[in-house]
Amino acid sequence: MHAEVIAIGDELTSGQRLDTNSRWMAAELGVLGIPVTFHTTVPDTLEAGIEAFRLAAGRADVVMVTGGLGPTADDLTRDVLAAVAGVPLDLSEEALATVESRFARRGAAMPESNRRQALFPRGSRIIPNPDGTAPGIDIDLDRAGGRCRVFALPGVPSEMKTMWSGTVEPALLGMMPGRATIVQRRIKCFGAGESAVESMLPDLVRRGRDPLVGITAHEATITLRIAARGRDEADCLAKIAPTAATIRECLGAIVYGVEDDEVEDATLTAVAATGGSVASVEIGTAGRVATLLAQAAARRATAGAFRGGLVLSQVDQVDPRALAERARSEFAAAVGLGVGAVRPAADGRQAVDIAIAAANGTTVTEHVLGGGPDLAASRAAKTALNLVRLHAAGRAGQEPLA
Repeated sequence: MHAEVIAIGDELTSGQRLDTNSRWMAAELGVLGIPVTFHTTVPDTLEAGIEAFRLAAGRADVVMVTGGLGPTADDLTRDVLAAVAGVPLDLSEEALATVESRFARRGAAMPESNRRQALFPRGSRIIPNPDGTAPGIDIDLDRAGGRCRVFALPGVPSEMKTMWSGTVEPALLGMMPGRATIVQRRIKCFGAGESAVESMLPDLVRRGRDPLVGITAHEATITLRIAARGRDEADCLAKIAPTAATIRECLGAIVYGVEDDEVEDATLTAVAATGGSVASVEIGTAGRVATLLAQAAARRATAGAFRGGLVLSQVDQVDPRALAERARSEFAAAVGLGVGAVRPAADGRQAVDIAIAAANGTTVTEHVLGGGPDLAASRAAKTALNLVRLHAAGRAGQEPLA
């Protein structure tokens, strides 16, 4: 069984927006053992959509689609599917009631245009959308020698992912002969680039391996996903365990957590484990450090470990050492974190000075940030948080927090 992924939208074909949905979808299909042979990007026109869908249905067993299910006139995925299938669009009273109820819960009247989201090609199946007004469409298209199954989902990533796990993935598993249990585990890393992490994991990230190890990067956070197929969950977990142990052994302190852990979660957990606390003063990160720490404190019930933070306007020649010591003194924290201004560095990259002030002294380090200026503030904030995590764990050549 082979798949094709189609992304719909003028903003994608024009380059105004990066298509991350297709990458995510292809990775998910790969975990299920369904290779993706084509990626197609289509503008918001009926003619282009019909041509793309006909081609895809003729060469793929499964077609995954994102986008074009909104209420406006240029949201044409339902119209394209009806045209390719040669059937009319029917109004689903069930889907219409669901859409209306979402507006009612907000105390708003549903615009007439949203009725379009309750139109489905005759013979298709509804994919529920718990998080939005656009239900998905599941339809079979005839082709020479068999049928192609199309799953059309909204372009909003959070909605798409929920609908995938709730409806599409189980449907795909049901299509596969000799279906097996699939279990996934994620290991989260920070402190090295994607290619560097892969080079540290000999022979783990390759096609055909069981369990399969995939690697993705988002704003310098690396996620290693281990996916195993087996008779049952216990069989899968037994396969995953040795690979997870190898990853941790090879990467060491780069590994900070699992599943939905973020760097800030790991930082506050490490600080709280020492009985200490942290506060911040930042210039170059637009308040990201304090925001992330506050969010982590709320998620992990570690509010006592975060004493507070200050955000200063961009000022030239501010010593991050002074920022860190001010954070420690002003908030009576065990550790003060100071983040200086982000500045241009060699080779078009950005750099930032980060200071940590503790009872045993203050250290300042320069960090060169990859990813371009648009991501510099986010990377600088995560790098600063990661330094506190390592410091708290006694891995940065300093004593653990007092």
